[in-house]
Amino acid sequence: MDGVVASAHEATAIRRELGDDFIIVTPGIRPKGPAEGGADDQQRVATPSEAVKSGSDFLVVGRPIVKAKNPLESAKKILEEIRSGS
Repeated sequence: MDGVVASAHEATAIRRELGDDFIIVTPGIRPKGPAEGGADDQQRVATPSEAVKSGSDFLVVGRPIVKAKNPLESAKKILEEIRSGS
């Protein structure tokens, strides 16, 4: 197995146990601040920066972009949040 789909809440432990080459894909990503789409059906959400800091390699961001009034702007804000680490 090369990787898993896991919450950001488990990513740190997975990374510690399985190393840097193991792939972690994390759904339930919601940007900081007032969410346009809320948590929806996701029980264990994390911000993009939290997920990256936890060790996630790939983030699944759907509704916060698709449901945004301006999807391009929403995607840019999420990328900036990842870059800035905040």
